[in-house]
Amino acid sequence: MTQAPATAPEQPGGTTRRHDREIIALALPAFGALVAEPLFVMVDSAIVGHLGTAQLAGLGIAAALLTTVVNVFVFLAYATTAAVARRLGAGDLPGALRQGMDGIWLALLLGAALIAVALPAAPALIDLFGASATAAPPAVSYLRISSLGIPAMLVVLAATGVLRGLQDTRTPLYVAVGGFAANGALNAGLVYGAGLGIAGSAWGTVLAQWAMAAVYLVVVVRGARRHGAALRPDPAGIRACAQAGAPLLVRTLCLRAIMLIATGVAARLGDTEVAAHQIVLSLWNLLAFALDAIAIAGQAIIGRCLGAGDAAGARAACRRMVRWGIASGVVLGLLVVAAQPLFTPLFTDDPAVRHTLLPALLVVALTQPLSGIVFVLDGVLMGAGDGPYLAWAMLVTLAVFAPVALLVPTLGGGLTALWWTMALMIAARLVTLWLRARSGRWIVTGAVRA
Repeated sequence: MTQAPATAPEQPGGTTRRHDREIIALALPAFGALVAEPLFVMVDSAIVGHLGTAQLAGLGIAAALLTTVVNVFVFLAYATTAAVARRLGAGDLPGALRQGMDGIWLALLLGAALIAVALPAAPALIDLFGASATAAPPAVSYLRISSLGIPAMLVVLAATGVLRGLQDTRTPLYVAVGGFAANGALNAGLVYGAGLGIAGSAWGTVLAQWAMAAVYLVVVVRGARRHGAALRPDPAGIRACAQAGAPLLVRTLCLRAIMLIATGVAARLGDTEVAAHQIVLSLWNLLAFALDAIAIAGQAIIGRCLGAGDAAGARAACRRMVRWGIASGVVLGLLVVAAQPLFTPLFTDDPAVRHTLLPALLVVALTQPLSGIVFVLDGVLMGAGDGPYLAWAMLVTLAVFAPVALLVPTLGGGLTALWWTMALMIAARLVTLWLRARSGRWIVTGAVRA
């Protein structure tokens, strides 16, 4: 387990270099782990795609449902990171590990509840997505089997938060890469070697997910035993984890609503527009992984500084990470513009889609520096445990974005106008987060945020 680094008086240049080293050491492995996660679905799609169109369509529907569930409960990672980092900064490693165990127990309880819902409700859930008569049976089969892996996926989220809070992003990278490799091997063996079809893909993914969860549990439990942290469920601690995560759940649901509204508006614009929107959104999500890696570093560093009572260090780290966010956004924006002629043909040969795509991509490129600031400040406030403000800020952002986006089909402007409303969403988030960061009200020191 990683101990909090000793702090000593440093010159301003030394402090800057120390923050840079910490940000790089945390962000690079975090980026690798983030990129590895969506590759699970890509491997499943590549393997199942050779079984037939109906099976691939069924996988797409079921995987979308599962991905949505996991993304909704990402607060298990974010809230745990902040809480564990605070206690680590305060020098209470047993308390940090106890806090982590509470998050893992909450993940298991939520996972069990979701299985109880998913197994009987699978046909109805698939039907809500409008699955065809041929795609519905494989979709139901995949969803029912894969739901058995939901507790493992949530444990992975919570345990990842524990290790991030302990300033360790390397172990999650190793586990993610190992899980990806195991998932590919198991899927190929069970789908084709054992002849289980799409059910084999589901079972392969479930086994890989539980293997990842088992590795995480071994790491966290071993650390807890070494430092005398209790392993048994603590109802008060689990309840506190749920209360801390509730505002972040609201934040995530608002963000999901924004994405759904944007896709719904694109669908109303026409087939060409929604096809181009899907390409832009896929790229936007990929860029988000890079920026989110810096935000994860922010969660860990800010939580540790505040737990140690180092308010000045938290402010300095925040300022430095904002600069990192801006610089990363500029680089990513330039890459989008420079690489556009190379990656666009990979997605479509339709001249109409390409023509529609280009202006929207330019909007994405232009807004990347702003997105860099937004992601960093989001991570800073998460690390500070400022969840209630983040929930309020996202509700305001949703209220600003939704009416403007819904007017796009009426006012015109097509997909480019829709992505300018996405830029408005980024601007609204920037204003709310910047005001909070400038106020300093997020700076609450101590092992536990009062």
